[in-house]
Amino acid sequence: MLGRLQTGGRRAIGLRSALGTVGGFLLVILVTYLGLLAVTFFIGRVMPIDPVLAIVGDRAPEHVIARVREELGLNKPVYEQFAIYLRKVLQGDFGTSVLTSNPVMQDIRRTFPATIELATLGIVIGAGLGVPLGVWAAVRRGGLVDQMVRVMALIGYSVPIFWLGLMGLLLFYARLDWVAGPGRIDASYEYTVTTVTGFLLIDAARSGEWEAFGNVLSHLVLPASLLGYFSLAYISRMTRSFMLHELGQEYIVAARAKGLSETRIIWRHALRNAMVPLVTVVALSYAGLLEGSVLTETVFAWPGLGLYITNSLQNADMNAVLGGTIVVGSVFIGLNLLSDLLYRLLDPRTRSR
Repeated sequence: MLGRLQTGGRRAIGLRSALGTVGGFLLVILVTYLGLLAVTFFIGRVMPIDPVLAIVGDRAPEHVIARVREELGLNKPVYEQFAIYLRKVLQGDFGTSVLTSNPVMQDIRRTFPATIELATLGIVIGAGLGVPLGVWAAVRRGGLVDQMVRVMALIGYSVPIFWLGLMGLLLFYARLDWVAGPGRIDASYEYTVTTVTGFLLIDAARSGEWEAFGNVLSHLVLPASLLGYFSLAYISRMTRSFMLHELGQEYIVAARAKGLSETRIIWRHALRNAMVPLVTVVALSYAGLLEGSVLTETVFAWPGLGLYITNSLQNADMNAVLGGTIVVGSVFIGLNLLSDLLYRLLDPRTRSR
């Protein structure tokens, strides 16, 4: 009987601990998201752009301006405006775009898949090459490979990505004709692909339009490679740092003393432990590509969310700018929290914290 009571007590304590962890996690999400909404709201209010004039024009009569201001609720106190803004955002209502006359959420659904497609291929390239290069540089510390990786990472940090994009277009598109030019797909293929998911590679493959698939891939490969190189510079440097830390640990010395092969020590032991913080690095790099591909999309005329936000900002379309900012910020928060969860799953030491 006593044993059952002790077992039941341990289970109750474990359940309370799990519920406390989940509750704390949900509280972090709520506070972070409220902070994001508050920041975007007040940025929209301090911007030197009047949303009413953006809608009706600066030559509209005063009574029209006053009526539209009242309809938008801009004549109310700031705290009431924030409450209205919060309620609409939680309902998925970001207002109507002045530039396209469509609901902002509809425009985001149309443009965001292009950004996800571009950033996903970019992070695949960046992580797929950055991790092995970082491991190799750490193993060959101070050697030629290490120096080459460090120089490559330095260039990736230093050279503006829009300049790399222009030079890439000039060389690989204009001169060598190896890839397609700006845009996402040629006009001759645009209406041959039935859009279902919004991801043109997937939609072209589902439709069996392999010529269109090749055309989309030809447009995608250059901007994705540039974003991949940008993330590779960061991922390779961080991988090198994590691996150097792990290779200096005592368990590596013990593994070598046991006679384990160097390949097994590096890839099965050191890299396995280095992957715990590296997951966070890759996740945040992916989030950075999703929110930071504005210049790349502008240079390559890529019809993604970054180009949509840029065009909206140039046309004083604050509903679209704030809606896009909230979506990108939400994705960044989600990936950050996902990386934290993966960190806890991969490292048992953090579960009790």
